[in-house]
Amino acid sequence: MFQQLERINARPDPFEFYTARDLWTDEHTSQRMLAFHLDERLDAASRKGEFIDRSVGWIVSHFHVGAGTKIADFGCGPGLYTTRLARRQADVTGIDFSERSICHATGVATAEGLPIRYVHQDYLEFETADRFDLILMIMCDFCALGPDRRAQMLDKFHAILKPSGAVLLDVYSLAAFDRWREAAVYEVNLLDGFWAPDKYYGFCNTFKYDNQKVVLDKYTIIEPTRTRAIYNWFQCFSPEALANEFADCGFSIETLYSNVAGLPYDSDAVEFAVVARKN
Repeated sequence: MFQQLERINARPDPFEFYTARDLWTDEHTSQRMLAFHLDERLDAASRKGEFIDRSVGWIVSHFHVGAGTKIADFGCGPGLYTTRLARRQADVTGIDFSERSICHATGVATAEGLPIRYVHQDYLEFETADRFDLILMIMCDFCALGPDRRAQMLDKFHAILKPSGAVLLDVYSLAAFDRWREAAVYEVNLLDGFWAPDKYYGFCNTFKYDNQKVVLDKYTIIEPTRTRAIYNWFQCFSPEALANEFADCGFSIETLYSNVAGLPYDSDAVEFAVVARKN
């Protein structure tokens, strides 16, 4: 028991383990995640519905989205952005590795007669001959990737954007990093049964990495027949650090905002958004 507790409370190196696929593809948790996505009252898996409406309205205005505007949404989930953008006549592609989310999004598109292309795939592996006017990565997905994966992602964006194309994404700020606190929590059926349909014991260890400005929520879930660990990483950025990563991959950051609805930049906000363009 002592050694097991040592393993549960062990601090890994930053981005040493990558288990995002487990969170989004597990039969039980993917069902719970989809429910969170579709509850428009919650800021959980997705933003509230009212915010998404405002965000899409701003995106359409800022990027002059109209008939034929080619948009790729990386980590599209159940199509909350892709559906709204397709209703504005954009030519939309959504990529996500949650089969449950893609099936829901496809069903909505079919019911509304929207010609959205959905790709059930890890977006790190996505390849296409299409070239896009705009790439979206919303809900701080970029922050869940380690440095090598972020560079891979930006290189991919650069390759599939048109010469005048833009990227819009949001990230956690250093203000968010400062507000996080290390903690260790134990609870039966941690997070109200989120992790499994039957009884389990859950541990959540929150670790901060001051030098790298990274936070980890490490969940250890102990069930009768298995024990598993899920690692949720949160890279936090200063505008300068994010600009350097973009510059290394051939981009310049054009504008900073407080969110993907175009709110003016606030250095005290826990998130910020960037519009970047190919050099």
